[in-house]
Amino acid sequence: QVQLVESGGGLVQAGGSLRLSCAASGRTFSRFAMGWFRQAPGEDREFVATITNNGGRTYYAESVKGRFTISRDNNKGTVYLQMNSLKPEDTGVYYCAAAQRSYPPTRGYEYDYWGQGTQVTVSS
Repeated sequence: QVQLVESGGGLVQAGGSLRLSCAASGRTFSRFAMGWFRQAPGEDREFVATITNNGGRTYYAESVKGRFTISRDNNKGTVYLQMNSLKPEDTGVYYCAAAQRSYPPTRGYEYDYWGQGTQVTVSS
């Protein structure tokens, strides 16, 4: 089992920045690829970013490419999502997830564990 706890969400004006963190406990963090997803009200959950277990590869949704950066610290068991130049359409609940995969997964069903989510609201 892996427990994931997100933090760092909040209310920010358009153009601002936030840094989300996801702390993992339980099984060895460095075995897992990690991802971030988000869900806006009334919308399906969508992929945001993913990173391989050693941090060597990352992949982003087109909508966030160039604005968001995913990173991880395996010593701390934490994955981060730095979000810059935020837009109102970035509003939603952000979830981190862990996957026992050797590649960076982009689909929700590829992930084995999920956090409870943290709310991000971007005002215009």
